[in-house]
Amino acid sequence: MTRLFKTFAAGAAIAASLAAVPAVALDDSQKKEMGAFIREYLIQNPEVMIEVQNALEAKQQAQRTDQSTKAVAANKDEIFSSPNDIVLGNPKGDVTVVEFFDYNCGYCKRAMSDMDDILAKDKNIRFVLKEFPILGPDSLAAHKVADAVRILAPEKYPEFHRELLVGQEHASEATAISVATELGVDEAKIRKTMTDKPNDDIVRQAYQLANAIGITGTPSYVVGDEAVFGAVGLQQIEEKVGNVRSCGKASC
Repeated sequence: MTRLFKTFAAGAAIAASLAAVPAVALDDSQKKEMGAFIREYLIQNPEVMIEVQNALEAKQQAQRTDQSTKAVAANKDEIFSSPNDIVLGNPKGDVTVVEFFDYNCGYCKRAMSDMDDILAKDKNIRFVLKEFPILGPDSLAAHKVADAVRILAPEKYPEFHRELLVGQEHASEATAISVATELGVDEAKIRKTMTDKPNDDIVRQAYQLANAIGITGTPSYVVGDEAVFGAVGLQQIEEKVGNVRSCGKASC
């Protein structure tokens, strides 16, 4: 029996061996012997566990990518062409980058420079800002003000966005209204718009899209046919954009 166990270990991963064991119908003594052998093998060859972990992570990432790619394909209009989103850069650009963000996300604050750089360097990029308030009540309130600014003064939204995201330590209804009024947007009109045209459905749609795509944090992006999770930096976003141009997909 020990020879069989060694054959398992030499010929396949430990996980595969374990999956095959129930079909052998081992008795208690054989199970104990197998357990002792596996323990000894792993102690002597701990790198196997790293290989297994790496393989598991690669498999999970492939599954996540497959799920997100299918979700992006099924929700293209809502992701890339929602009338509720602000578009920066070239409205007729050949590649669209969509960023899901929260005004209280520290990583989003640092990622602002990535957006600035790509818009400055690439005049054929269409950059969509998708509000995704997930960091508590103050974020929700700040995004409500932002949506009112979008409706009332869309031309001032980019400057409002920048100031609220990187110019304020913490975003809330009060700080968002302060930023908006400093830019000349009337507070009474903001509050009326927030009441008359609440952004609840817009936020709900963003949550639904994020859930379908597999987005759980900010910032996250959609480039071409693929979701890009986290503050990955300018280089990776540019690579994805280049791939879309060269082969029609974010990963060629």
